This record gives sequence, C-alpha cells and structure tokens, in this order.
Amino acid sequence: MEPASENKKSVNSPNRQYSMERTRNIGIAAHIDAGKTTTTERILFYTGLIHKMGDVDDGNTVTDWMEQERERGITITSAATTCYWTQKDDGIAKTYTNIAHRINIIDTPGHVDFTAEVERSMRVLDGAVAVFCAVAGVQPQSETVWRQATKYNVPRIAFVNKMDRTGANFTKAVEEMRKKLGAYAYPIMIPIGKEDYLKGVIDIVCQKAIIYDDADPVGLTYSVTEIPDDLKAAAKAAYDELIDGISNKDDAIAELVIEGKEITIPILKAAIRRLTCKIELIPVLCGSAFKKKGVQPLVDAVIDYLPSPLDIPPATGMDPNDPDVRIPIPSDDTGKFCSLAFKLWTDPFVGKLIFFRVYSGQLKKGDNIYNPRTRKRERVSRVMMIQADKRIDVETTFAGDIAALVGLRNITTGDTLCDESFDIMLEPPTFPEPVISMAVEPKTKADHEKMSIGLQRLAEEDPTFRCFTDKETGQLIIAGMGELHLEIIRDRLLREFKVEANSGAPQIAYRETITKAAEGEGKFIRQSGGKGQYGHACIKIAPNERGKGVLVENKIVGGSIPKEYIPAVIDGVEEAIKGGVLAGFQMVDVKVEIVDGSFHEVDSNELAFRMAGIFALKDAVKQAGPIILEPIMKVECTTPDEYQGDLLGDLNRRRGKIQSIEGKNNSTSLNAEVPLAEMFGYATAIRSLSKGRASYSMEPFAFEPVPHSILTTILDSSKPKPART
Repeated sequence: MEPASENKKSVNSPNRQYSMERTRNIGIAAHIDAGKTTTTERILFYTGLIHKMGDVDDGNTVTDWMEQERERGITITSAATTCYWTQKDDGIAKTYTNIAHRINIIDTPGHVDFTAEVERSMRVLDGAVAVFCAVAGVQPQSETVWRQATKYNVPRIAFVNKMDRTGANFTKAVEEMRKKLGAYAYPIMIPIGKEDYLKGVIDIVCQKAIIYDDADPVGLTYSVTEIPDDLKAAAKAAYDELIDGISNKDDAIAELVIEGKEITIPILKAAIRRLTCKIELIPVLCGSAFKKKGVQPLVDAVIDYLPSPLDIPPATGMDPNDPDVRIPIPSDDTGKFCSLAFKLWTDPFVGKLIFFRVYSGQLKKGDNIYNPRTRKRERVSRVMMIQADKRIDVETTFAGDIAALVGLRNITTGDTLCDESFDIMLEPPTFPEPVISMAVEPKTKADHEKMSIGLQRLAEEDPTFRCFTDKETGQLIIAGMGELHLEIIRDRLLREFKVEANSGAPQIAYRETITKAAEGEGKFIRQSGGKGQYGHACIKIAPNERGKGVLVENKIVGGSIPKEYIPAVIDGVEEAIKGGVLAGFQMVDVKVEIVDGSFHEVDSNELAFRMAGIFALKDAVKQAGPIILEPIMKVECTTPDEYQGDLLGDLNRRRGKIQSIEGKNNSTSLNAEVPLAEMFGYATAIRSLSKGRASYSMEPFAFEPVPHSILTTILDSSKPKPART
C-alpha cells in the first residue's frame, strides 16, 4: 500500500535501513484512562520489541517509565519508542508484500495538567491514533487532543478501545465523534460481540472476520474467516455506508460507483489512505487492548492509512531576516539539514537530552549544527535513538527520524536546529499559560542553591512550568497547569535533585480588565537643583474584545511627544499593564492609545516618559470600571446514578454552572463550568461523596468576572501567603 512515485524514492539515502515510504511517525493520544499506554504496550509486544507485556496497574509498562507514572498509574511525560512491523499477507487482499516498516511511536499523557506534552508531540508527528473509551465515548480531554491534532494538521485514525467493558457501545462512540468532534468518521472495523462476549472484529474493507482464540492468553493466535451469517447484514451495511462516505469525497471511487464497476480492495484502501492523509476521513477501528483483541489490525491500519513523511505537505519555515518569507522544506535525505527541537529532558546518566524531529537532510556524529535563534553553532558529540528510558547511540539520523542529542547548550523547546548555510526558523509549538501557582522554599538554607538549579532545569524541560521571585514579597513562586502538575514538580525536586521544599497555598492566576472607555494623564516632574526630569503623556483606554489581548498604539500627530520617547511611554504602559492596577494582577483585553503629551527640551528623558506612561495607565484604569477576572474550568463528572444529587449539590456550592446532564449506561455525566478557585481538593471530595466510584476531568475554559460577593476575599488574599509545610 505504498505510494508509487519515482520522485519520492529518489530522496532516500542509500545508507538508511528503512526508506521514508516505510516510516511512520505516530502519536497515541486520548482522554486520561482511555487505554493509550496499554494500547502502546500491546503494539510493542506484537511488533516484537518486547517479549513480555506489562500493565499499567502493575507499573511495568515500557512507556510509563518514571517512578511517579508507575506509582500513580498515569502518563506524565510523552515517551518515544521505535518498533518494526511486517504486514503478513493473509490471502484476502493480496496487497501485503511482507516488507518491514518502521514505526516511531510517542505515547502522550491524557491528563490536562500535562497538555504541553501532547502539544509538542503533535507539532512533530505525521499521524496520530486517537483512542476512545467504548463506554465513555468522547470525553473532555478527547476534545482537547483532537483540537491539538487539528491545529497542527495531523491526519488520524480512531481506535474505540475497551469493547470488553460493561456498557461498551461502538455505534454511540462513532456518533459522538461525528457530533462532538465534527469528524468525518466511518468504521473500517466493527466488533464481533461486546463486553464479555467480544470475540474479534470484522474487517469492513476486506469483508472478513478476524476471530481471536480465547485459549491464547497473549492474543497472538487469531483466524481470518468468512463473516458469520448473523453478522453478514451488519457488515454489508457498514461497507455500503463506507463506500457512500468515501464517494462523497473521492472522485475515483465516485466514478466507479456511478459506472457500477467493481471497487477492488487495493483501490478502496488507496482511496481511504488519500482521504486520511488529507484529513478528510477518519477511519474508525475497535477492539480491546487490555483483552488483546484488535491490536494487530490497528497496526496494519497505521501502515495502510497513516502518512509517511512523504505523504504530507512539506514543512515550511520563515526567513529569520524577513518573517513574511515562507520557505518550504521537502523531506529529502540529500537536502540541507533542518530539524525542530521539540522536547528537553534531563537524564540522570547522560545529562540534558534534546529530542528533535529531522525534516530534511542528515545529521552525523561530529557535524556542526546552527541555531538561528541564538545565532550560534555547536558540534554534535552524540546522537541517540530513543526507546522510552533507554538510549541507543547511532552514527546518522535521516529525514523523517525522531532522535535525541546530548551535550548541546542554550537550546530551548521550539528551537530550529539546521545547517548554517540554510538559515531558517520553523514554527515552534505553542503552549497555554499557567493557571495555578504556589509559594515554595527549601527546608534548609543549604538546599537553596540545589533547589534553584532543580527548578531551572525543570522549567527548561516543561514550557508550561514557570518559576519566578515575587518582587514585593521576595517569595519564590512556581506556576503550572494544575495541582497535580505542581505536585509532580515537588516530587521530582525531592527524587531527582534531593531537595525537600515547603509550599504555600496555591494562588490563582486572576486577571484584571476594564468595562468602559476612559482617559488618563501621567506626569513625572522632578527638580533637584540641576538637570531635572520631565515626562507627560495622555492616553485613551478602552475594552478590547474578549480573548484579543492587549493592544498599545501611538496616535500622536504633531510631535507633542518626540518620536524617540514614544517607545519609552509604550514600555511604561506595558509595565503597568503587567503589574495591574486594582489588585496587582496582569491586565488583559485592553486597547490603549497614546494621544497627547508634552516635553521639556532639557529635562525630558526616556526614564521620565516611561514613568509618565505608568502613571497615565493607572490614572485611566481607575476611571474605566476595572474588574477582576477569574479562570473558569470546564468540568465533566461521571458518576453512578445514585450519587448524582450529591455531586450536583457540591458543584453548586462551588459556584458551578451546570451546563448539561446526560445519562450513559447506568451512569450520569455532569457537565459544568466551575471557577478554578473552588476546585482545590475536589479530587478528595468527589471520592468521598461517591465512595470512590465517580471520576472527573477538567480543562481551562475561559476567564469570567469575579462576583462582588467574594471580591473582597480575593483582594485580601491576592498576595502570596508565607510558605508552610
């Protein structure tokens, strides 16, 4: 099922073991607990990379290698690994040529606190497998990872997992993909049985049944047979629906349908591949990774339908000297070297690892690489291929490879690493801003330096983690995406850097904005006998559209403020915006226009006008109806019906707004919007209210005005409290 193109074959180096046509870079992404890591573990076993399957509950999976991951049973950091798969011709389609393919897999976290790991993985992947729970269907974090894949134009296939669980409903899961995600999703596999009676899957494309032998505990034994009589009607209906869906998008299939000609299996597979690579179709498969059913057909589908590096549009970068100039980067081993550093990780044995994706050219040990951001070049001492927590030294990496470098300095996430003669900058991944912070301090003075080094390294690795010193209190503040995120940071400080830290109550990342237009004036005049200081600026301020950010414009005509002092006024305005006016929180969604001012020929200078900008902004904001905004989270709780009332009452007490209540297979799904300030300790509360049977997930949703009833409390607590144990 490989694209036959002479041009595509010519870009491969004769030295590479697996051509780009036979390479797949894929990610496994889903909501937490949908079965990503278990699916990955099964793929690694069936491809022969490992010889004993691990389980998340036992803490012995390949990709969950961190101690914190194995203790909690969740994925925290994305893990990269490489496996090899040879499709075996089963006598049905005669399309497989027993050629081995190389699959680079990144297993990503499902918890919203670690969404940056998904973001940066999606930035460098060619395709993705979106895993859904057959019982829960499309969950909140499913929507988040789907949006991230769409943002970076990543083709994907869907795998409806957990078909063995009570309440599994494949049809409903597909309907939710279409409704909630807007996906053009069509099954290419349907289950044979479900729950305890799951026997295998029906291949819709080949119209054959794949039935697993329940006597085989590892799922290696299965037979490809004719479809059972009681399922032939369902299989034919699914086939007709698939043909109808594809013919609406693909002219070649539509022409065959209109002319009444036979649609052969290779032609149909080629059409599915074309549409999948163009993100116009989402093939849907099903199975149970835990019960080891349906995983081999999933790997076949990765090879058949997800793109190689040659099947997607070339990456584009910009000229560092002219950001408007876009430069294509074809996947070509013979081209100039260009890659993107998408992740940093501190390894206790080899030091700082830089994960990078090669887009063109080759990189050999001993080569020099150039960083357009720093305008510096460095020599490559070691190149490694990654197998989760294991490192394998290699001599050369080629276009399409995902590998790691050791020993480079001054590299940050999103840096382009390229040949010095190919000055280009790739678009880096973007990351959300932190929503929660807390004060930390080392338990002993001796640990102060070690903690600073540890936090600096963790901040380099994680773009959503920040550490800074509060100017007013002198406290060290760490900020991240949630309670669990910061808890993991503290745990890593202790385990990896041997630093015990005290922490204060988490602080919420409130924001300030205004509700009406106003004008403000700022004067900074100092006379001390000699040369004085004089700066004077007048501004207009108005609310900006929600989510549009801050806009500062110079509207002065006539030279009331000389041009050389305008940047100083803008700097002052921006500094005041960052520091806030009402309660010291950063301002958002504000438009500022500098409209007038005056200067003194002798006493005016940049410092005076910067201070004038600060004073003008503060004066205007006080008259513009300032308000405080708080972060609102989208929360979904899934609970047995008998605890619905208790959880509803608890969400109402937390100032939650219930958006919907849905019944799902003897359980209830509550969707609400709740202020982040009220969600601390919710994990404990929901376990207590439901005797451990309910679960929840939350993700950032919006900023909304703080109610007057609690405004005073927030103003009083806007400063970080002293750290406690």
